[in-house]
Amino acid sequence: MPKLKTNRGAAKRFKRTASGRFKCGQSHLNHILTKKSTKRKRHLRSISLVAECDTPAIKRMLPYS
Repeated sequence: MPKLKTNRGAAKRFKRTASGRFKCGQSHLNHILTKKSTKRKRHLRSISLVAECDTPAIKRMLPYS
């Protein structure tokens, strides 16, 4: 059976945790930052976990993670 290709866009966005879930950075922190409060921007810096319903799709995109 041939090797599977990894989706490179997904590989740059998601990392697998030790428990098998996926972590990712949050959006809305690239531009138009002046109207966002400091508290909002600070909370967006944190890492969030991907929802359980989206995990199978990410597993298909990252077969060797």
